[in-house]
Amino acid sequence: MNELNGKRILLGVTGGIAAYKAAELIRLLSKEGVDVRVVMTNSGAEFISPLTLQALSGNPVHTSMWDQSIPNGMPHIELSRDCDLVLVAPATADFMAKLATGRADDLLTTLCLARDCPLILAPAMNKQMWENSSTQRNLDTLQQDGVHFVGPDSGIQACGEQGVGRMTEPELITNEIISWFQPKLLQNKNVVVTAGPTYEAIDAVRGITNASSGKMGYAVAQAARDAGANVTLISGKTSLTPPSQARFISIVSAKDMLDAVLQEIDHADIFISVAAVADFSVRNPSEHKIKKSQQKLNIEFEETPDILKTVASRKNRPFCVGFAAESQDVEEYAKKKRIEKDIPLIVANLVTEALNSDINSLILIDNDGSKKLPPSPKLEQARQLITHISNLLKKQ
Repeated sequence: MNELNGKRILLGVTGGIAAYKAAELIRLLSKEGVDVRVVMTNSGAEFISPLTLQALSGNPVHTSMWDQSIPNGMPHIELSRDCDLVLVAPATADFMAKLATGRADDLLTTLCLARDCPLILAPAMNKQMWENSSTQRNLDTLQQDGVHFVGPDSGIQACGEQGVGRMTEPELITNEIISWFQPKLLQNKNVVVTAGPTYEAIDAVRGITNASSGKMGYAVAQAARDAGANVTLISGKTSLTPPSQARFISIVSAKDMLDAVLQEIDHADIFISVAAVADFSVRNPSEHKIKKSQQKLNIEFEETPDILKTVASRKNRPFCVGFAAESQDVEEYAKKKRIEKDIPLIVANLVTEALNSDINSLILIDNDGSKKLPPSPKLEQARQLITHISNLLKKQ
């Protein structure tokens, strides 16, 4: 389901070099079915032509408080009332300062004060400007006032310096907007998600791990966050960036993951065990690198703790969701695992299709039977899973 289709978003463009990214942002939002209205500051219009943004959005671009095309002669009221969200990208240090002090001396600042809908800023400025104590005070003030932020990111800037201050890329901003409009099915629920692989040491440089990318677990964490939950993501080593606003705990071994889970679980409403946890660890790993020799190397293994079963067996357990990645007889093994763990919901998938892929096809198995989701991106699968969990919670 496309949550953006039919939404009206007012895009504010201020005077920074990143203003050129507004063109791509309009294209991506329009592709999602958004009706984009554009308001530019005078300095913003120096960096990119209003005509360009008008052509891309299909709507007139507004730049003046005295716009005669607005019937009631009050564009700051008319435009701010006729949108579901105001997004300012780029938002310069000057614009943030004006907004933080309530200054309204142009159309964009005035309509931001007059709005009755959410406001999101995507800051863009030199790293020293971003780190300046004045900007950080303005950031704190605006966040306290309920303004939301996307970015800024770190990287090489137009001036040649490197650091935090780059405007977040349009594709990522679009994804954040999509997330913003997701139904808040888990509002204020505390959700703990495990993700990624674990690593069990053999010696100082070698170990046993698996090919899990962590993509499904991170997608579940993002979907839960998008649904309004307070998310804690406990993850083994991956190359992924944790979802913004999620609390992140990095672990190495299965024991590390169990310890982290037990630290968090008392306050959890929902526990979703997505991680690919090793079944065995080395009983006595060497502190030093094991050298080659003519003799055979014998390694003694022991079972790792069963994290999901440990949580599910607690007296005041949260709503527990397990994952079963199998290479054959997927549904049969998953059903057996759900009964053994005594959990209300297990999610099964074919491991050969899921590993390192961006597409997945989950089977949701609960007391009412099985529901197979058609193949789709992992984030979409995760959102359908969160909806299913929400429906099950309503039945309790």
